[in-house]
Amino acid sequence: MVPASETAETRAKMLAARALPDRPYHERLVDIPNLARLIKSQADARGDQTYLIYRDGDQRRVVTYRDLFRRASGVARFMRERLGLAPGDRVSTVAYNHDDTVVIYYAAWLAGAVVVPCNIGDSDDQILFVQANSQCKAVFVMPDLVERYDAIRPRLACCRHFVRIGAESADGYLGLSAALADERGEFGDLDLADHDTEALIVYTSGTTGAPKGVVLQQYQILVDVWAIAGWHGFTPADRAMIVLPIHHVNGLVVTLVTSLYCGGSVVLNRKFSARSYFRTVAEEGATWGSVVPTILAALCERADDFCDCDLGRFRRLICGAGPLTVECGMRFEEQFGLRIIHGYGLSETTAYNCFLPVDLPEEEHRRWMRDFGYPSIGAAIACNEMAIHDPLGQEVAEGVKGEIVIRGHNVMKGYFQRPDANADTFRFGWFRSGDEGFFRTDAGGRKFFFISGRIKELIIRGGINYSPLEIDEVLNRIPGVKGGMAVAFENDYYGEEVGAYIVRGDGADLSAEDVLNACAAHLPFPKRPKVVVFGAEFPVTATGKYQRNKLKPLFASYRHVRFREFHDPGSGGKASRTRP
Repeated sequence: MVPASETAETRAKMLAARALPDRPYHERLVDIPNLARLIKSQADARGDQTYLIYRDGDQRRVVTYRDLFRRASGVARFMRERLGLAPGDRVSTVAYNHDDTVVIYYAAWLAGAVVVPCNIGDSDDQILFVQANSQCKAVFVMPDLVERYDAIRPRLACCRHFVRIGAESADGYLGLSAALADERGEFGDLDLADHDTEALIVYTSGTTGAPKGVVLQQYQILVDVWAIAGWHGFTPADRAMIVLPIHHVNGLVVTLVTSLYCGGSVVLNRKFSARSYFRTVAEEGATWGSVVPTILAALCERADDFCDCDLGRFRRLICGAGPLTVECGMRFEEQFGLRIIHGYGLSETTAYNCFLPVDLPEEEHRRWMRDFGYPSIGAAIACNEMAIHDPLGQEVAEGVKGEIVIRGHNVMKGYFQRPDANADTFRFGWFRSGDEGFFRTDAGGRKFFFISGRIKELIIRGGINYSPLEIDEVLNRIPGVKGGMAVAFENDYYGEEVGAYIVRGDGADLSAEDVLNACAAHLPFPKRPKVVVFGAEFPVTATGKYQRNKLKPLFASYRHVRFREFHDPGSGGKASRTRP
């Protein structure tokens, strides 16, 4: 239902943001009627072919397409018969990467229900907010998380049923073990949902206020996996390596559902381990994986574990969901000889919106990854288009920075019960990403996009905007720096000033003066970090995104300091630094 406070004008702009210039939203690009039919058709076609291999330390389980549909059918019957869930009802999960979690997601879609996954890395209050705001009717909890969830459960008034995954009924929880072992055959009614039925509500991280629920319908998921599979040319012979959490669209849509769509298979890891990543890839014969930049950096640190692995089938890594620096991308590709297919997308646009083409000649691939100050996030996929807009919603010229905007069939239905956020986000009839970027064209006139930072993370010094990613590139090239990040901090004289947060490499003897001198050689004074803070690690979300703004308090004591440029007489005036 559309909230009463949402205006007709906003609804019209939201619908406009879901259309393509030559393909209105009602002219669908995918003819599969719903996710249930996709699951059933693949089970019929593939039977005993492996769909999922679950890895957790020494544990290894194989789930075939037939097993998947049988187990999901049992849980779907449990949802309908025991829990009384109707199509459109919301079910929430407090779970991690596990084959039972996958079964619950697919069972919900068989039953026409909406999945609301929780990030177990969130606080209890955040989990409570997600489940209360989404008005979930049932919550599925992993047995080893029940004790923690017991502190949340009494405060959740909207929920009728609590279910312990893979266990018997006890202590006020229904058990799911019988449903997972149900042998009564296939779930019968596969048409409880259609393209417009809600399928997934994913909550944003909420770094600037309460989290917002991103509502995705069945069609958005189907059309996005159709476009992703088509771009990469995935076939039933492909096997995806999953280390990202499947409570998020990257792990869920990009790897799990895309692999289902193309009839391939997945290696679902309980969690990421840099030490065992490539060994697992080799053992399981994975052909591709989806990662974030933090994982690339961690793999580079474990390069010694790579040398004896047979990666003959492994072709590429998709990388997105966070800013990738030229330095990190170049280091990874040179160390491992594997191509990064850099891309970009958001929960609000289902998963991915663009990728670097997979068939670029090596020289051209290197050019787009290295020669423009930022690695390109590629060109738009078939189900959406992209542009760069100024603050008034007008498209800007090539090379000019502005806001990345998207419209197409994979754009969300909207934020759940947030007419205010919908009005702002769809103000110009496009989805406004909040990311700053620009585009360049190739010889054929195709637009290749770049992300230069989050608009809310831009450093605004003296009224001039500076991209922190540009400064990150300089910081990460300094010898002895394991990782560096530019941070805007409040300053009485310029509004904001530039700080540098640095994680030293193992054994590195690196001082703040070393960092400031290196920056002075490559950056003009206004862009240069004025203060250096050293730390042991970067704050990241559960999906591996850096949380730059969480570092701001580390620089609070410099708010009242005025920084001036001066030249070192001993360097002949070539090196300039800063001082209060």
